[in-house]
Amino acid sequence: MFTGIIETLGTVEAVRKEQDNVHFTVTSEIGQELKIDQSVSHNGVCLTVVALDADTHTVTAIQETLDKTNLGELEVGSRVNLERCMQMNGRLDGHIVQGHVDQTAVCVKKEELEGSWEYRFKYDAAGGNVTVEKGSICVNGISLTVVNSSADEFSVFIIPYTHEHTNLNSVEVGSTVNLEFDIIGKYVARLLNK
Repeated sequence: MFTGIIETLGTVEAVRKEQDNVHFTVTSEIGQELKIDQSVSHNGVCLTVVALDADTHTVTAIQETLDKTNLGELEVGSRVNLERCMQMNGRLDGHIVQGHVDQTAVCVKKEELEGSWEYRFKYDAAGGNVTVEKGSICVNGISLTVVNSSADEFSVFIIPYTHEHTNLNSVEVGSTVNLEFDIIGKYVARLLNK
């Protein structure tokens, strides 16, 4: 389980395909602190550390993960948002994030405002996922607050710190991002559909 508060950015150093799986080797500030079999969120996707070397770690994404996230677009040099799993005795600064991406969305608007940025994302509503005004959404692993919610689009506003310390600064109109919808909202929606 995660909070959606990004610890650091990592850089993809290697991408290696093996059958349907893809192994990503990432270098980061937390690389030396990781352990084999540890869960780490990569752009909001919970992946298991399978190898370590100095300040790099390697994780493996299966075809299901590649099909439902933007990880298949990563290449050498790509920047990824990283977060280690939440400690149970720590503060929950963001919201409850499982690291299970529900679907992707496309950025349809990016506007620099006076001291912040507005991003608008469009997603396929056929999956039954919904956002609510002032509710939580996880975009590329980042816990954000929804504004201007509609049936298949929503906006978020980004403060300078988030813009500088996550890979949202490289998201442009047309970019694909990972979405994890609020777990409480998903359960409520499921119960109402019964």
